[in-house]
Amino acid sequence: MNDRSFRPLLSRRRLLTATSALAFAALVATAGVTPALAEGGAHDGGDVVFLIDSLGDTWIPNNSAISSFQGHIWGHVTDKLLYVDADGKVSPWIAERWEQNENATEFTLHLKTGVTFSDGSPLDAAAVVANLDIWYAGRKSEGINPIGLFPKTYDHAEAVDATTVKVFFKKPTLGFIPTLGYHGSILISPKTIASPASAQADLSKTSGSGPYVVESWKEGDYVKLAKRKDYNWGPAAVGQTGPAHLDTITYKLVSEPSLRVAAVQSGQADVAYNASPQELESLKSEGLTVATPRYLGFVNGWAVNTKLAPYDDVKVRQALQAGINRQEIIDTVYTPDWKLATSFTQSNVPGATDQSAHLAYNPEKAEKLLDEAGWKKGSDGIRVKDGKPLLLTLNSNPYLATSKSIDELISQQLGKIGWKVQILAYDVVTFGQKVKYGGAGVPAYEVTRSFIDAGTVASILTNANNGENWFALDESDKTLNDLRDKIAGAGSIEARKPVLDELQKYVLDQGYFIPRTQIVQRIYVQSPELKGEVYNGVAYASYYTATKSE
Repeated sequence: MNDRSFRPLLSRRRLLTATSALAFAALVATAGVTPALAEGGAHDGGDVVFLIDSLGDTWIPNNSAISSFQGHIWGHVTDKLLYVDADGKVSPWIAERWEQNENATEFTLHLKTGVTFSDGSPLDAAAVVANLDIWYAGRKSEGINPIGLFPKTYDHAEAVDATTVKVFFKKPTLGFIPTLGYHGSILISPKTIASPASAQADLSKTSGSGPYVVESWKEGDYVKLAKRKDYNWGPAAVGQTGPAHLDTITYKLVSEPSLRVAAVQSGQADVAYNASPQELESLKSEGLTVATPRYLGFVNGWAVNTKLAPYDDVKVRQALQAGINRQEIIDTVYTPDWKLATSFTQSNVPGATDQSAHLAYNPEKAEKLLDEAGWKKGSDGIRVKDGKPLLLTLNSNPYLATSKSIDELISQQLGKIGWKVQILAYDVVTFGQKVKYGGAGVPAYEVTRSFIDAGTVASILTNANNGENWFALDESDKTLNDLRDKIAGAGSIEARKPVLDELQKYVLDQGYFIPRTQIVQRIYVQSPELKGEVYNGVAYASYYTATKSE
């Protein structure tokens, strides 16, 4: 590994006053790179600086691969068995083809030959089995967690030969194949998997098979990736299989959004992550590239804790559902790039159906439901029952830059109906420690969660097969459990579709999940010199295919 490190960006004062040309020259000098230009401006070579607002709290692959921030790095350092695009289409990658039996309990994966990890070991059937096992079970005693969305019905996998893997499930698991393209399902070398958690937490010691390797990194500061020149197994779906074009990609931590954007405006950086939505139109008019890809997954909304009063009352939950003006959120906080929620899943998810009728803003209905539930308005406008105010505590999700702004707007909307809303905000690390689904002080957990296949949803919502039990229902709701079991037991996509539709209607009608908007969690402001990036099914930008012109 090269020990060349990435030096800090210019001071804020110089950043905001330097011309683009001088600032870009300064960045090139500090990074120690010399772009190799080719005819027409675009070239093989060049260096990209990506400014990001967090780098998370651990680099243990199973723990951090689902982080909204660290997934950017893992997407370049590692590969996946399958590729999933923004429309949910699954295509070959490391697995060239696959088969399944009639009831979706056995799958056979056929692997590409000649693929290697950066430590030199082969990405063969034995390596895939080792990855499947760790995704399913983790090593919890060491602090290595299972991947949250990997099917809980997994039984075992076998290496039939060097390029063939058979995978067995205890029950039908239609979602297995698409989930192999989920951004948590990253392939790392068996040597890395066998190493202790303390070694896995050192990013420089993790070996993937991706188009880039970690050249250098500093905790809480930056990660610099360098092109792997022998890479030759990219997914055909992105139009490229050989080595990347860009020499290096540096992910640099800059916490202030305005500073990230100003660096791109002045030419000191190439990409600013998570800019304010209100800035996007003006940034486009300046000639910057703006991307707001939607991922496959849940909409932004709340999973309601039914064990906490008063949210154990269906009428209170239904009042909450009817009391939110979702169009006002789009009009006030966002831009036309954002879409209204039509279910609790994004509308681009295969199997999502339009449930808009259950999400209509109806404050009169909300007031009537709260009256029926015994919540009466006091002189201050706050509803009270048995001497207690109608309280909703919201924990703004730090993974979504606009979360607190939405909470503040909803607080005003619900306040007119009689809610007292308390808003708490934490950084990424503290949020992860304090805020949990079904937590004693968490009546509504804000979801910003991607998934690849809608069939995984049912087990997430309940506690079946070690599911996440989002609504703290355990096994108490027979209707939900029956829908879950029918979805899990479906042997085909066609058989599953009507049951998924019924599940969406039921969850929304019961007020278990309160959608806010379809989510654009990852906002990119980019230099026009950088072109050719690809956004996958979970809205990560891959610069594997990108080029940079002068």
